[in-house]
Amino acid sequence: MQLGVNVPNFGPGTDPGVLREWARVVAGLGYDLLMVSDHVAVTPDVAERYPEPFYDPFTTLSWLAGISDGGLRLGTTVLVLPYRHPLLVARMASSLQRLSGERFVLGVGIGWARQEFDALGVPFGARGRLTDEYLGVVREAWQAEGGVAPPVWVGGHSAAAIRRAARFGDAWHPLRLPVSRMRSVLTDNALPGFAPRIALRLTDAPAEEPERPAGVGDLKQIVGDLGELRELGAETVVLDPYHGDPAQIHRPEAAWRALAAVADQWRMTA
Repeated sequence: MQLGVNVPNFGPGTDPGVLREWARVVAGLGYDLLMVSDHVAVTPDVAERYPEPFYDPFTTLSWLAGISDGGLRLGTTVLVLPYRHPLLVARMASSLQRLSGERFVLGVGIGWARQEFDALGVPFGARGRLTDEYLGVVREAWQAEGGVAPPVWVGGHSAAAIRRAARFGDAWHPLRLPVSRMRSVLTDNALPGFAPRIALRLTDAPAEEPERPAGVGDLKQIVGDLGELRELGAETVVLDPYHGDPAQIHRPEAAWRALAAVADQWRMTA
């Protein structure tokens, strides 16, 4: 099982130097995958958690592909698919796949920020239907183009998202769920693959929440979560050290220490 990291590509304090250092740390600690998120119009509902500057994921990953270790995979977690014409997404994704040496993973989702949908002129209520339609168009475009298409990870955990992952995806990519919830979905559904994104919130004492999200707790709990996810068939697990507080962005060293502790402990038990 491979491990990845969701890296903040937004917020005051994030600049090319910081992003370069994130890539160096992620690769240096032995992680396999670096992923970034997506917003186009940073409307007030977005800015509350993901403030400007917000670096476009395709541009950021293209730049990182040129300066990062050739073994480090790169991806989106997640690209909000209804924000862009599907043929544009297909072209940008296939170009990045080629230019990166086939290291790209296209994680997609339907989005959540109603104000951002309004700003872009995309109907919020149609986002699920549009995502299904666009995934079909993207797949058809890649087939016509030929070459090696990037793997598609489909985010979300609603019934519609599970159907979407089964129909269009190479893996189901749930975000920040308890292990028990993921186990239930995997037991009840035939899915093409499993690549969850979990939290990374390292605590001194064990977390006692009844529905503890995977990746929240002391080191033993987090490594235990990784072990359970491996048993459930996870091909990759992405750790997300950002918890929605923009002040965190100014202090990446805390996230780097947590990533180092998990990597070291996981290597001892894997």
